[in-house]
Amino acid sequence: MPTAGAGRGGLVALGALLGVTPAAAGDRLPSFADVLARAEPAVVNISTVGRAGEEGQGPPESMQDFLHRFLGEPPAVSRSLGSGFVISADGDVVTNNHVVKGADKIRVRMATEEEFDAKLVGSDDKTDIALVHIKAAHPLPTLPLGDSESLKVGDWVLAIGNPFGLTQTATAGIVSAKGRFLGAGPYDDFIQTDASINPGNSGGPLVDQDGRVVGINAAIVSPAGGNVGIGFAVPIALVRWVVDQIREHGSVVRGWMGVAVQSVTPDLARSFGLHGAEGALVADVTPGGPASKAGIARGDVIVRWGDRRVQHSRELPLMVALTPPGTRVPVAVVREGRERTVDVTVDRMPAEERRESRAPSRGGSLEAWGLAVAALGRDDARRLGVKPGSGVIVTDVAEGSPADEAGVEPGDVVVEVNRRAVRSPADLGRALAASPRRALLLVRRNGASVFIEMER
Repeated sequence: MPTAGAGRGGLVALGALLGVTPAAAGDRLPSFADVLARAEPAVVNISTVGRAGEEGQGPPESMQDFLHRFLGEPPAVSRSLGSGFVISADGDVVTNNHVVKGADKIRVRMATEEEFDAKLVGSDDKTDIALVHIKAAHPLPTLPLGDSESLKVGDWVLAIGNPFGLTQTATAGIVSAKGRFLGAGPYDDFIQTDASINPGNSGGPLVDQDGRVVGINAAIVSPAGGNVGIGFAVPIALVRWVVDQIREHGSVVRGWMGVAVQSVTPDLARSFGLHGAEGALVADVTPGGPASKAGIARGDVIVRWGDRRVQHSRELPLMVALTPPGTRVPVAVVREGRERTVDVTVDRMPAEERRESRAPSRGGSLEAWGLAVAALGRDDARRLGVKPGSGVIVTDVAEGSPADEAGVEPGDVVVEVNRRAVRSPADLGRALAASPRRALLLVRRNGASVFIEMER
C-alpha cells in the first residue's frame, strides 16, 4: 500500500486499486460563477418589523425600546431576517411563511442595495410558503423555476441567501435525499441537501446547475444552531402550485376526501391481508364526506390514488390536497384481503382555519389540547384489540397543538389520563380540564401501549 509520500505514481496505483481514475493534470471541478452571476441579482434580503408580543421575543432592548415601554407604547422590534427571490419582473417575491408571519412591516432589499416596502399577497402555514409583492420603477431581475420532479439524488445544487445577515452568500452541495418527511405538517415532501444552510437562508432559492430554482430553503437539523450538513428545501413543484393558488384565490384551495389515516405496520398488514406494509389505513371517515359517499369505511387500506401508488400513509394527504375539487378519482382500497376500486369525487377542504390551534376559551377543553375524539364502538374495539368502553378513539389532531407536538395521532385509543381510566369523551374532557398544563396519556396504538406526555 503506498504511503502519503509516495507521490503521483503511488496515488495512481491507489486509484487503480480502488477503481477510481485520477483527474488529468489541469482538470478542475466545474465553476458555478456563471450560474451565480445570473441568479444572485434576483435573490433578496427580507426583514420584518412587528410588535413585541411576549417576553424574550426580538433582539435585546434598546434605549428607544425602553422609552417606548416607559411611555406605555409597545416597542417595534425586528422579528425576523430571511431571504427570498423574485419570480416576476413586476415584483412578485417568494419566501417562507415563517419569515414574514405576523409582520407589521416587510422590507425587501435587492442585491443592488435598493430597498422596497413589500405587501403580503398571501401565505400558507402548511407548506411554509408566502408570496409578497414590491413595486419598482423598472423591471426586476427574476429567477426561472426548474423541475424538482426530475431532480436526482447526487445532483449538484446551490443555496443562495443571507445567512446570519451576510448578504448574497452562496454554498454548494448535492441533493442528499428526496421526499423527506420531518413531521412539520401533513404535506411534508422535502429535498434534503448538504449545501450549507444557516439561519437567514430561510426563503432563499436552491438552484440547479442551470440556475433554475428547484426548491426553497426552509429548515435545518442543527443541535447548536449552525449548519451540520443537513438542510431541507420545499420542492419547487409544490411551491409553484401554492403560488398559483394564492394568485388565483388569495389563499390555498385544497382537495379533501374526509378521512383520517395512519401508517400500516407489518403486523397490521398481516391482519388486513396485505402483501406488504404499505398503503394508508383509514382510521376514521367523516360522515357525509366524499370518502363516505364513495363507500370507503374505517379499516379500509387505500393503496392507490388515481394512477399513483400509495406506499406510505403520509403520501396520501398531499395527493388529495393537490387534486382540484370536483375531480372524480378512482381509489383502490383493500378490504378483508380483497382489492376493489371506488370513485371518490374530491371536495374542497372545509374551513382550514377552524383546524388550526387557537387560544381556547376554556383551559382544559379538548380544543385547547387540539384533540377531537369519539366513543369507542364494539367494531372499533374488536379491530383495535381493546375492550368496548375501555377508551376513546382520536379522530383528529389539530396541527401545531399540544397533542400534535406530543405525537398523538388519529386512530390512537386513549385509555388513561394521569393513570385514571377513560371510558368516554366526557371522561377525557373532565380529566384534561383537571390538568390545565400537563397530562400523561396512555394510548393503544398498533396493538401496543404507549405513554405520551402532553404539555401546554
